[in-house]
Amino acid sequence: MKYKLLILLLLSVAFATAQTRQQLEQKKKKLNQEMQTTSRLINETKKSRKGTENQLVLTRQSIRQGQEYIELLNTEINVLNHDIDSIQYSRNQNLLRLEQLRAEYAINVRLLYRQSHRNAFSMLLYIISADDFTQGFRRFRYLQKLSSRRRAKAQEISDLTDSLTTQQNLLTDTRTQKEVSMDERENQQRILEQRQREQNKQLNSLKKKEKELTAKQKNQRAQIDKLDKKIQEAINAEIARQQAAAKKTNQGNSNKGSSGSASYELSKEEKLIAGNFAANKGRLPRPVERGNITGHFGVQPHPYLEKVTINNKGIYIQSPSGTEARAVFEGVVTKVFSISGSNQSVIIRHGNYSTVYSNLSSVYVKAGDKVTARQKIGKIFTDTENGNKTELYFLMYKDRDILNPESWLAR
Repeated sequence: MKYKLLILLLLSVAFATAQTRQQLEQKKKKLNQEMQTTSRLINETKKSRKGTENQLVLTRQSIRQGQEYIELLNTEINVLNHDIDSIQYSRNQNLLRLEQLRAEYAINVRLLYRQSHRNAFSMLLYIISADDFTQGFRRFRYLQKLSSRRRAKAQEISDLTDSLTTQQNLLTDTRTQKEVSMDERENQQRILEQRQREQNKQLNSLKKKEKELTAKQKNQRAQIDKLDKKIQEAINAEIARQQAAAKKTNQGNSNKGSSGSASYELSKEEKLIAGNFAANKGRLPRPVERGNITGHFGVQPHPYLEKVTINNKGIYIQSPSGTEARAVFEGVVTKVFSISGSNQSVIIRHGNYSTVYSNLSSVYVKAGDKVTARQKIGKIFTDTENGNKTELYFLMYKDRDILNPESWLAR
């Protein structure tokens, strides 16, 4: 019984270990999918001779992903090493205990043999040859205990042997998994070194046209600032419209703030949508089915120009050519627009939250349309002049306040 409990304990430890490995495996799987997407984007970019800047951005992302993947593999190998040591220690202890049990069993068998002379008749004769009934009963009980002890030892030996078999199988599986992980790490290390060589080559190429790239970046920044301003104006106009409508409906009673207030009275449906939207923070689907974030929110160094910083109001997500943007939550389209020199943008309201999808070559919705989560709203523009770059500019607002989309989207 004792060793059955030990087997159950070993199985429970194995289950806990399997859970840890499963979590690591899930992280590896997700990261591997992102790495495959990045690799596909790099291959698309290489088809164009004009996509050196985008190649560098993607190569750097590939390097970061590769380093993260190797870290996961290192963690996995450390877990496996710990498991191997634990299993091996427990197995060694059980082997020592098995030797002890076998020695005790042998002693018990010899004692029983001397008393019984190997047959039931001798055992009976041993009992009835007693001087009185009490002594005979004691001899009977003594033989019973010897027999019972022998059976107990035999059962312990059997249980412990089963436990050792379980441990050996677990040890073999764990060592095999470790070898697989080490081979995978070695392969990823080779890929990473190749990407780093490509990065150095791309950097050298870009340094030769630094002035040209700096001028180009300034023009791009001016265009983005113009787009950001237009988006903010559209958000403000929608809030003002909602405030005016609420004030008219409630005769000025339900909205005690001034027309310049950042908030306004929501309808019951809008309150429900806003509440559900807020409750899904960190779980909203990405605005593309497949794609990686190549430009993060906030102030950060420029990806390839030294001493240049950028301040992104949203995030940039690169996807394969032909990718369509999709709504991250149910809501109402409030505006579809474009500015000179830019592609189309769509704003969707979710109660007092808004999401913005920019750089669309074509749009499938119009102002006033109700959309559902994951509904396709337009096709993302593919820039053939920049290595077939297909990039969505995605922003989020609560009333007039800009939010970091990465905090809201599922990872």
